[in-house]
Amino acid sequence: MRPAILCPTLALSFAAACGSGGAQTRENVPTQQEKSGAQPTGDTAQAGGGLTYPTAAKGAVVDTYHGTKVPDPYRWLEDPDSAETRAWIEAENKVTFSFLESIPQRRAIGDRLTELWNYEKYGVPKKRARRYFYDKNDGLQNQDVIYWTPSLEGKARPRVLLDPNTLSPDGTVALAGLAISEDAKLAAYGLQSAGSDWSEWKVRKIDSGEDMTDHLKWIKFSGASWTRDSKGFYYSRYPEPKPGDAMTDTNLNQKLYYHRIGTPQSDDVLVYERPDEPKWGFGGMVTEDGRYLVVSVWKGTGPKNMVLYQDLARTRSGQKPAGDAMQTLVGEFDAKFDFIGNRGPIFWFVTDLASPRGRIIAIDVRKPDRASWTELVPHGEDALQGASTVGGRIFAEYLHDAHSRVAVHDPKGKHLGDVKLPGLGSVGGFSGRREHTETFYAYTSFNTPATIYRYDIKSGKSTVLREPKVAFDKDSFETEQVFVTSKDGTRVPMFITHRKGLARDGNNPTLLYGYGGFNVSLAPYFSVVSAVWLEMGGVLAIANLRGGGEYGEEWHLAGTKLAKQNVFDDFIAAAEWLIANKVTSSVRLAIQGGSNGGLLVGAVMTQRPDLFGAALPQVGVMDMLRFHKFTIGWAWVDDYGSSDDPAEFKALMAYSPLHNLKPGTAYPPTLVTTADHDDRVVPGHSFKFAAALQAAHQGPNPVLIRVQTKAGHGAGKPTKMKIEEAADQLAFMVKVFGMSPRPPSTR
Repeated sequence: MRPAILCPTLALSFAAACGSGGAQTRENVPTQQEKSGAQPTGDTAQAGGGLTYPTAAKGAVVDTYHGTKVPDPYRWLEDPDSAETRAWIEAENKVTFSFLESIPQRRAIGDRLTELWNYEKYGVPKKRARRYFYDKNDGLQNQDVIYWTPSLEGKARPRVLLDPNTLSPDGTVALAGLAISEDAKLAAYGLQSAGSDWSEWKVRKIDSGEDMTDHLKWIKFSGASWTRDSKGFYYSRYPEPKPGDAMTDTNLNQKLYYHRIGTPQSDDVLVYERPDEPKWGFGGMVTEDGRYLVVSVWKGTGPKNMVLYQDLARTRSGQKPAGDAMQTLVGEFDAKFDFIGNRGPIFWFVTDLASPRGRIIAIDVRKPDRASWTELVPHGEDALQGASTVGGRIFAEYLHDAHSRVAVHDPKGKHLGDVKLPGLGSVGGFSGRREHTETFYAYTSFNTPATIYRYDIKSGKSTVLREPKVAFDKDSFETEQVFVTSKDGTRVPMFITHRKGLARDGNNPTLLYGYGGFNVSLAPYFSVVSAVWLEMGGVLAIANLRGGGEYGEEWHLAGTKLAKQNVFDDFIAAAEWLIANKVTSSVRLAIQGGSNGGLLVGAVMTQRPDLFGAALPQVGVMDMLRFHKFTIGWAWVDDYGSSDDPAEFKALMAYSPLHNLKPGTAYPPTLVTTADHDDRVVPGHSFKFAAALQAAHQGPNPVLIRVQTKAGHGAGKPTKMKIEEAADQLAFMVKVFGMSPRPPSTR
């Protein structure tokens, strides 16, 4: 399992979690003298528009990068738990929530979000042995509940396997992973608390619902893979961090272990480690036939990995391989190799080796030299996002101009046809075993909630299994796809969703969302929050920027490192297209992005503050000179580069949001959002940016930060928190745009 990338939070939505060199220790931490005066509750700074912002004390920290001195006056805000930082957070939240609570429409927006959110949501079923497993949310439950049933038809009554809502009173304990044993009698599951990426894993008896004594800790960026005998599973974990360092310290030296059921974690068998390569991580997967352990080796978020394997028929399951038992199949980090299945010693992979948009190859482990590799599904015009094997078929999921297409092939690669999809949207699923005659998938679009389909493998026909009933008039809205021309002439796709008959008068409040990084693609996806925005008369625009994976690895690389400015140019071009084509105007154009998308918003609002009427950066990477010094940030060097490199430092410094704020500038109304338990993009990024923004900004526009407590980067956030945050973001736009919407109600 690769490290978690910077997760895009799709357009004010409850989008799926997401789903990552040079680690260095902290330096130049300010002394107590440098932090003197950093008591924000006592000092304030007057801002325009009647707002008074807390004063953030400026320290004397200065770093030198390749001969260039760079001040970092707010370094003290990198410590999320210091008394000074906690006081600053409290003071900032007081200002922010006072502003938000004064917006008359805020409560009505929250009520409509709650009303619309309250519908049954189903996950894609997966079958193991003779049982089906799926997740479901009744509507407003903070966390999805995991069910199992012997049948999806008739009167079979589903049984609860795991309900995370019972594990904490505020819903902040969430499921981090689930793996069902081969005999479907046991479930290994991970839990994360308050939004942290750290998870603890336990084992539950499926029939009785009782937990066993197994308890595994310090797990991050890992799933679990059971052995065929259901006696244990493989997983990866990090060394236990020092006290107080778990939320900020760098994540290094991941190791692959085997856990035998009923034994303490201290007895787990170390299967593989590379102490000489502390940045390497390992994901172990047991093949469907139980014969092999396939190990993907990663060292960053870039789509490049090595592949090792162990023949479990020659080495007892769970034992550390002796001598040459762990074999190297792919020994270079020169391309992506995603294992999708095997037929005996022949392994199938999705790869972008010599095929930037992806292909499927077969490698016979008895003849592992590259000259003996064979191609099953060739490189094509569309970007191959992934593939799976089930029922003697290969299901290949592509993006065609950023929307889904699914091709079906036989084991030799012959194209048997495409899955007929309902429209321009995106899909996910198609898992299963070789003997299965059916598989399942979810389809969604900007105005269609995720609908679950059963696919009959023999006939190739899809039938609806679960269709949600949402109090949203989807037929009143339409989606169009346009292509904008970026600064260098590149053709960039953008989806625009709005009410039918929209007047192109330049006066429509519009939300432009983007991500542009880490090979992540933004395909059509239904969001309750976006639906409410549309009902309120808003326009939703999703730009498919370079840096993403919409057109394969070439598209991704065109928005990385020294070429990162292309991403911002693409986004600015999308904004200018919306204005030139009279969809909206600058004063009614809001921009939003989460995580790497938060960086996007921070970069473009500092480059073109005149172009936007509102900015909503969420959990963003704002300090591009120090991101690699915290948690898994070192792995993002694959996409961003590093300030340790002279040329990359120059490029990073040119767009780093924190370092490009200019005193005396009128910035657009801004609502920064972050969380105090974010150990993916540590909150210090947003803290420092907000403090610097408030100090630099001139004029009446509000520039605020909203800090969620007991939450993290986004994954596992309780429904209640999602609704509250979304209501605040929508209300903020209503206020700064001067809107007076009356969200519809079915009550």
